[in-house]
Amino acid sequence: MEHALPRAATPGAPGHLAETLRPRVPVQPTAEDRTPGEPPAPRTPLRRTSVRGQVLDGLRAALVAGDLTPGEVYSAPGLAERFGVSATPVREAMQQLAVEGAVEVVPNRGFRVIERDARELAELAEVRALIEVPVMLRLAHSVPADRWTALRPLAEETVAAAETGDRARYADSDRAFHSAVLGLGGNRQLTTVAADLHRRAQWPLVTGPLSRRRTDLVADAAQHLALLEALAGRDLPAVQTLVREHFAGAR
Repeated sequence: MEHALPRAATPGAPGHLAETLRPRVPVQPTAEDRTPGEPPAPRTPLRRTSVRGQVLDGLRAALVAGDLTPGEVYSAPGLAERFGVSATPVREAMQQLAVEGAVEVVPNRGFRVIERDARELAELAEVRALIEVPVMLRLAHSVPADRWTALRPLAEETVAAAETGDRARYADSDRAFHSAVLGLGGNRQLTTVAADLHRRAQWPLVTGPLSRRRTDLVADAAQHLALLEALAGRDLPAVQTLVREHFAGAR
């Protein structure tokens, strides 16, 4: 059965995008308006890719927030009505989510949100640790302490987001923090791969009462501050332990 997103949208969820996604077409001067010999004003093409990108961001936020239920099927026209756009950018965004493993195509119906299990999340945590732990240990040897201190505002933003219980906001700030840490290594390919794994790890089926979820987020965010202290102090055993525990607890 097809389901629509609930009308009470969270920040970043589809309900806030109808106005943002409406393209504004600049008024082009006619030939009579131009001074003789003046070249025509350049036309600004509509950027459908930006609309698709905003829809994609909204769908990702809805996945993290639990507004898209694992196992349920959603149609592109139904979601498009919620976004206030045509079905085409929604369909394109959902196809991207299918590539990322968040949804699967259901012929003639739409897209089903993938049901994640504990084993898949554990595998993602293991792969992330294999990639990020060696990088962070190497960076702890080479990066000056003041560079780690400069990342503290990003860590504090994860704490602030966690305290609100807003999973979508926390997911964004969490990825920003980890990308900034890995970015100090200068390997853009690595940061891209790590970010993809990170995003996929943020799409579990959320269970339990809201208060418990907020508590988990706060504990998770606190590990960011502890990790920065360990990196600045070049405490390699602490770095390794914190990162592995952080990934294992990211549910």
